[in-house]
Order: sequence, then C-alpha cells, then structure tokens
Amino acid sequence: MKSFLISHVFGALIAGMAYGATEFDLAATTTNELAVDLHRQLATGDKNLCVSPYSIESALAMTFAGADGETRREMARVLHFPSDASAVPASFASLQHSLEEMGVKSAEIVKESKRFGGPSEPITLSIANRLFAQKGYGFRESFLTLVKQNFGAAFEPIDFVHGASGATQHINQWVADQTRDRIRDLIPANALDETTRLVLANALYLKASWADPFSEKATQPEPFHVHGGAPVDVPTMRKEAPFGFAKREGFTAISVPYSGNDLQFLVLVPDDVNGLRALESKLTEDMLAECAKLGTQEQVDLHLPKFKFEPPTVALAEKLQALGMKSAFDIPRGSANFDKMASRKPNDYLYISNVFHKTFIAVDERGTEAAAATATVMMRATAIAGPKPKPIEVKVDRPFVYAIQHVPSRVCLFLGRVTNPR
Repeated sequence: MKSFLISHVFGALIAGMAYGATEFDLAATTTNELAVDLHRQLATGDKNLCVSPYSIESALAMTFAGADGETRREMARVLHFPSDASAVPASFASLQHSLEEMGVKSAEIVKESKRFGGPSEPITLSIANRLFAQKGYGFRESFLTLVKQNFGAAFEPIDFVHGASGATQHINQWVADQTRDRIRDLIPANALDETTRLVLANALYLKASWADPFSEKATQPEPFHVHGGAPVDVPTMRKEAPFGFAKREGFTAISVPYSGNDLQFLVLVPDDVNGLRALESKLTEDMLAECAKLGTQEQVDLHLPKFKFEPPTVALAEKLQALGMKSAFDIPRGSANFDKMASRKPNDYLYISNVFHKTFIAVDERGTEAAAATATVMMRATAIAGPKPKPIEVKVDRPFVYAIQHVPSRVCLFLGRVTNPR
C-alpha cells in the first residue's frame, strides 16, 4: 500500500500576492473551529498542551484539495469547510499573505521605535509548505498547480520506494531547517516505507518580542497551583501596564500584545483553582474571536509564569477519525478517494496513513519563540491612557488556557494549556 503524510512547521517566508483584507475569514474561522475540536480531543489528564491549529488546518487543507467524493465531504465536515469549498484555497493564500505582512509591518515599526527605546527585534514569522512526492508517480498537474499557487508548496521529487529511511531523514532535516532547529525528528522512524507516495509538509517558525517587555528584575518565584493542586513556587514575570482585559462568567481573559500589536498572547484564567476543565468545556470559536477584540482597555498588574515546552510528536490519525474523518484514512478499506490528487484505480489509490504534529514554545520576559510542524503521509493502497487608574491584579497562578493569536484575522497560530509551567 502507498501513503502520504502532511507536516506543519514554522519556516521560511513565501512571497505572497495581493489579496483582499477579509478574504482570510473562511480560513481563519475554520482553523479556530478545528482548534477547539482538537483541544477537546487532546486536552486529557493533567498534561501541558501546545498545538498549532493553523499548521494542522493548512496541511489538511492542502490534502483536502486532492480529495473527492465522500472523502471530500467527510473532510469538509471535520475541517468546517462549506459544502461549496471552492473558496478555501484562495482564503488560505490570503491568510498566509496577511500573516507575512505582519512581519513586514513589525520590522517597520521597530525601525521607527528604536529611536525611543522601543522593541529591538521585529516579529519573525516564517511559513513554508512543500510536497515531497514519489519520483515518477502520476500526480495530477491541476493538484500540483493549485497547492503551488495557493499554499506556495514547492514540489520536490523523492524516492520512497528505494530509500524510505533516507527520505525520512531528508524531510526531518527540512523541517529542522525551517524551524531554526526547534522541531527535530518530526516523522518517527519507520513511519515511511516503500508504499509512501507523498508527504505534504507545512513548517512554521515564530519569534516575537513583547510590545513592552517584562523586566527580568521583576521576575520572582511565586506560587502556582500545579495541576490545580497544592501551590509550588515557579518563576513568575510581573508587569503593570495597559492590557486587554475582560471578566467573563467563570474566567478572566488577558491579552498581552507583541511588537506591532497585530499579534497577541491570550490567557484565559479560570476563577477556580481547579476550574480548567470547566473553562475548556465552554471554549468556542466565537469566544476566541471575541478575545481578538479585547484591545488595550485596563491597567493590569499581571503575574504570568514563564514556561517552555518541547512535547514529543503527536500522531493525530485517531483524533481526526474520532471527529469523523474516516474514509481519508481508508476506513473502511477501499473507501479513500483522492482522485483530484492522482487518478484512482481499483487496486491503486491514495489514502492518509497518519498526520504527525510537533511543537515548541517558550514564553519569557522578552517575548515568545514558538515552532510547529505537521506532516501528512499518503500511501498508495494495493487496494493609550488617561489618568492612571488603580490596576487590576491578575495572578495567573493556576492551570490556564493560552493562545497566540493574529488580531486582524483572529486566527490562533497556537492554542494550548499550562497545567505545570516548570
């Protein structure tokens, strides 16, 4: 049997074309809807969590472009695409262009603000897509053209048949290069074999300075209720400044802007020390969209723990199947239909063998560094302020939900939870 893999990683910038300001709405909304679905699937037990919804949805959107029939309908439901999904590729192209523009805008703002002691580093946000395809396999030219034009995905012939191990090393090295070496060994050993026909990879890398950095001198050990239990001292940053702030039923939302203000770190803190699960149960796309509009509203004395996570590769096949994406994984056998990717024959057709995802995130006084990678493997089956008010004190001293969010589009580049910042 033959398979394909999709991978996502923060990587090199891709030149964009001119797109309308709101054409990214479809891509942004559907990404956040899948983000909530996957968060519920993955946020189990007491573990920390970090995923890149944008990376995952982008890779699956590339794969969706090659799907047909019931496989396409199932994928559309899971990815929250409309029944007429013809606008999907262009919407993702527009969103990627808007994200890349944010980096350019940030560089211009930093250049000007340096004269006044502002942030010294612009936002680095790199996005790279690539198709690693079996040499000589009959992929449809229309599919290759579509993903190249809308996702900037270069086509690289590779030989899985005679060198699956070497192909794995090559793809993993590409991922590492695109993520400044933050994501290594995305694809596990033996995940690819002689039946692999395509790996669709998306790489993302983010390094962003706060609009107003935290002072390292203000960082002190403060209690954090690890897993919602007894407090343990952890390194905690502190700053009094205007932040986006909203008090909602059962939780508080705080947004900390990065340089340029088009990107923010969103924190959702439950009122109860052990209220994480209740908060996660009410998490919705509408809630995330609303939080993108918090703006700078209140003077807040913020206590925020530092953290750094490097979780292992996560295989998403079972989670996506649980959401309803079954025939794409050839369940039941013979049901996968990627005829728009390559001609489907009774004993020679493509299906997804797995979707691998891996992330890295570090939040400290200077800002955030984060990376993500997603890989989908396809196989061939043989078969501003006035008078300063008294600040609102917000202590993030219990398990919380966080997101790194692009404000103009509302899309979550990262979404996760912190149960133990140590």
